[in-house]
Amino acid sequence: MSGLQLLWFILIAVLFSGFFFLEGFDFGVGMSVQTLAHGEGEKDQIVSTIGPLWDGNEVWLLTAGGAMFASFPYWYASLFSGYYLILFIILFGLIIRGVSFEFRHRMPTERKNLWNWTLAIGSFIVPFFFGILFISLIQGMPIDENGNMTAHFTDYINLFSLVGGVALTLLCYLHGLNYIALKTLGPVRERARNYAQLFYGVLYVGLVVFAILLFFKTDFFDRHLLSTLLLLVGIVALTVVANIAVVKKRELLAFLASGLTMVALVVLLFSGLFPRVLISSLGSQYDLLIANASSSPYTLKIMTIVACTLLPFVLAYTGWAYYVFRKRIKHPHSVGAQG
Repeated sequence: MSGLQLLWFILIAVLFSGFFFLEGFDFGVGMSVQTLAHGEGEKDQIVSTIGPLWDGNEVWLLTAGGAMFASFPYWYASLFSGYYLILFIILFGLIIRGVSFEFRHRMPTERKNLWNWTLAIGSFIVPFFFGILFISLIQGMPIDENGNMTAHFTDYINLFSLVGGVALTLLCYLHGLNYIALKTLGPVRERARNYAQLFYGVLYVGLVVFAILLFFKTDFFDRHLLSTLLLLVGIVALTVVANIAVVKKRELLAFLASGLTMVALVVLLFSGLFPRVLISSLGSQYDLLIANASSSPYTLKIMTIVACTLLPFVLAYTGWAYYVFRKRIKHPHSVGAQG
């Protein structure tokens, strides 16, 4: 395994981490439209917190997919062909979620409810099926010597993958609640805190179940005992920090801690995979490795130069966008829309 191969494996993990940190609260906000808000005014207030930002956050997913295609084409080919239906469902969720912003904005109040539900359902579909994808992937899938995946329904949908889907969805929902508390004023802000306190109790149970299934259903503890234990402890610790911050009304800390919880989860999955990119349930000799799934050294070199050139501009633009739209959002029927 070369240094560039390792670098791009880490960069793809970073891109997925950025996606779940930034787009994760978008999904939580989308689900909150139908579960947290009372009346169309509060729904508009909640949607306004991500209105200027949600489409930029999705670019992290596109970039992660593009980076995987260019740097690890064999990983990309096996993953996208083997998970075609699940990825199609995820794409469907992203599409209906994306169009809902525009349609609900242009509809009269009495016709907005359809698009509110579309936004909420799309925001649920994406993290739930991403959780199923990643958890079924780390359990191992039937991949043959040619990298072809011939899986059955229970390879994708099983107890562990369903737990993973629910856990990731709940993490995104809590991340969204923390973001709403950070970005709004009025009753919806206090309600978001109360909901978060309630659901953190549920999350603790989910994390225990997840850790137990991770031990029995994967080889993470056999291959990477120390890093797996440290990352699990880190996930629990960040969850506790976020919970305490919610109780103490330290909204920025709660938001950062819930986001870093998802980053730690992505790091856990990628560190457990290492040095593999796909695990074969048919035998370790069929595992797809970083060393044999990547592009040529020249391709990786050119990609590294381009990435190092463009990345500072992307990060600067992202930071500037969040700075510009940093103010809290008031109820639209209050005097002034922002404050």
